[in-house]
Amino acid sequence: MPSKSNIPNIIQQKFQELPTPSLFKSIAINGLILFVFYEFFFRSDNGPLDLSLPFIKSSGCDNSSTSSPTDLSHIGFIVISSLKTWKHRRAYTESWWRPNVTRGYVFLDKEPTQEFLPWPSRYPPYQINYDITKLRAYPKIVSPIQVRMVHSILDMYRVGDKGLRWFIMCDDDTLFFVDNLVEVLQKYDHTKYEYVGGNSESIKSNARHSFDMGFGGAGYALSYPLAEALSKKLDDCIERYHYLYVSDQMAQSCLADIGVSLNLEKGIHQIDLRNDISGLLSSHPQSPLLSLHHFDVISPLFPFKDRYESIHHLMKAAKFDQSRMLQQTICYQRETNWSFSVSWGYSTHIYESIIPRSILRKPLETFRAWGGISRPPHFMFNTRWLTNNSCESPHIFFFESVEYTPDKQVLTTYVRSSPRNLPPCSATKNHSADPIFTIQVFSPAGTHKTVGAIECCDVEYEVETNVTNIKIRSCVKDEVIA
Repeated sequence: MPSKSNIPNIIQQKFQELPTPSLFKSIAINGLILFVFYEFFFRSDNGPLDLSLPFIKSSGCDNSSTSSPTDLSHIGFIVISSLKTWKHRRAYTESWWRPNVTRGYVFLDKEPTQEFLPWPSRYPPYQINYDITKLRAYPKIVSPIQVRMVHSILDMYRVGDKGLRWFIMCDDDTLFFVDNLVEVLQKYDHTKYEYVGGNSESIKSNARHSFDMGFGGAGYALSYPLAEALSKKLDDCIERYHYLYVSDQMAQSCLADIGVSLNLEKGIHQIDLRNDISGLLSSHPQSPLLSLHHFDVISPLFPFKDRYESIHHLMKAAKFDQSRMLQQTICYQRETNWSFSVSWGYSTHIYESIIPRSILRKPLETFRAWGGISRPPHFMFNTRWLTNNSCESPHIFFFESVEYTPDKQVLTTYVRSSPRNLPPCSATKNHSADPIFTIQVFSPAGTHKTVGAIECCDVEYEVETNVTNIKIRSCVKDEVIA
């Protein structure tokens, strides 16, 4: 084998012997030979020889190298915040974040002050957003704050975390149900361009921005290949849409330019509503609960608890069974002509008459419209008006506790929030539910509720007690819930 010092002379001698037409071809061939010799003789780390072309960079995502189901480790959360809002909203994120399990970052507008340091491990780690004043489009931008938010997609991509299949854009006042999120994202092909999100509950909000837009407060998902493609074009797109004043609309416009449209999921909730949203949560659609947003502008979810206490209370049930969270189950007690509606982990209603399921699935309009007074319709779903009719007004019980029973059941207990203060329903022989103070709901532990599946239930009530038991079960084939 020739010595290292003779290698350049040998290559030069070979070039001199070549005819002129073959010179350029030989340059390429010998260049490759020289590269191989260099790798073999001069590599300081003595590592394995890498014959991949140096100008081809591997993606930060290895989603194409495995066909395994998507799990929580494949999802990266982009939590948009600022020092001003993080101070009082961090409890929202803390309630669903799982340290050392969930992945992602809180994106801040500036470095944390001493007030926030040392940064607790129970929160997502933080990143500082790119200084958008350096964008060439900056002088024309209508809303710098909104541009900072949409630019966080690029900031997240530049972090370069490995193994991600999805980016989730969200606000710092959003509550996620991550097990359900994983299950829903498994339906989509993460190796393709996928954009998953939800509409607003408000017709006005959708009409003002877009019915084809995922509202980022509630959270929308971008597959990694789509996030990568968007990141490469985002600065140019910001310049093109500098006049838009909502980050979600800017993102949707950029994605539309790439040729990508929204996949709608009903479990993503922007909560563009005001005041008491218990009516909505008590009649949730048969879709996995994925997120809830806008806690700063709605009433606490539970009576006698503040906003933060309410969220942590709701998450107690979620830790036992996210697949059933807020899922509505309806059954009847024929002897008394009562209807029961269970919103698992949140509330239970008793009606002193037989009311069809097609009616009970409509939320009670306990909330107000978003964006001030305007002519109806206000909402993206049908509602029922509140009434003092004894046969149509429910007795309301809210979630109190959750535990496992010895016979492998999950027992959730619901207690009356306040007296109904109405006479019994005379149309059904005056069977009053006033004596009932507690409702116990039994559901199978370890049995996952299938997405979209309707469950049935049976009611056990003894007049001598103030407790009613409801047992959730699979519906019998062709069972009519009426």
